[in-house]
Amino acid sequence: MAERIMSASAALAEALIEEMHRDQSVFIVGEDLTAHSGIFGQFKGIPEKYPDRIIDTPISEAAIMGIGIGASITGMRPIVDIHFSDFITCCMDELCNQGAKIRYMFGGQVKLPFVLFCPDGAGLRGAAQHSQSLEAWMMHIPGLKVVVPSEAADVKGLMKASIRDDDPVVFFQHKKLFAKQGVVPESDYQIPLGQAAVKRLGNDVSLLCYGAGYYLCQEAAVELYSRDIDVEIVDIRTLKPLDIKTVAKSIQKTHRAVIVHEACLTGGFGAELAALIQDEMFDDLDSPIKRVAAKDVPIPFSPPMEDFVLPSVSDVISAVHSVVYR
Repeated sequence: MAERIMSASAALAEALIEEMHRDQSVFIVGEDLTAHSGIFGQFKGIPEKYPDRIIDTPISEAAIMGIGIGASITGMRPIVDIHFSDFITCCMDELCNQGAKIRYMFGGQVKLPFVLFCPDGAGLRGAAQHSQSLEAWMMHIPGLKVVVPSEAADVKGLMKASIRDDDPVVFFQHKKLFAKQGVVPESDYQIPLGQAAVKRLGNDVSLLCYGAGYYLCQEAAVELYSRDIDVEIVDIRTLKPLDIKTVAKSIQKTHRAVIVHEACLTGGFGAELAALIQDEMFDDLDSPIKRVAAKDVPIPFSPPMEDFVLPSVSDVISAVHSVVYR
């Protein structure tokens, strides 16, 4: 049977349709969802199939988030579309002071099964207010789970698992990756939250990445292999819960680690992961841990400046060289 190739956007829409068919409590709420099937086409076919379960709202992220939290407490499973991850800042009280804490403060008597869907990332010339990667903020809040897929198959499997989870899940999808195509199984499958994937076997360096960083590592791996450096690529996929066992197994084999993400360097996920590796795997390391990330500035609108600020394939290659030829 021929492999089925589809975009991440189509894979996401398929996951949502399958889950809405399976469970009547699943619905979608947010801004501008029906007019164009979502700004990235991620809701294609849903307004026609489930017109009463995809709800356009006024422009108020605080209200949208409040709807999602309230509905989840009463037994529904909402997907809250926040349009751009930057707009999380408009509903931080509802998400972080209420949604993340209610299950704990109610002594586990209620569940909060909602997904906050956040298109994030730069590279589309969206300027400083529409280009951020804020996953580290969400990781810092106890009570939230954080998912950042890369490939189309992961988008589908992780979204289905997130919808079925009984805790709040913040699901980041990089805006440039909606159009990325890949092999997506037709079966009703889930990828468990907290399960990383080794997507390229290697012996010399572990490249630890997620989201857009995964594709930087893929490109770098080809170039590095031509220079007799064999890297292993570990796609983290879910930052919280974190699959530290898969990370450890890779580092115990390669003895070197380079962490790659598009979010800015200071306080990013890479800092937390580097600290964990230092704490738990220090004796396995032959070189210092290196991080590849965006520069600590607001994302510029100017295309040359944006490209300068974001991490590149050459940055990954340089970081690998620094730990191999030490």
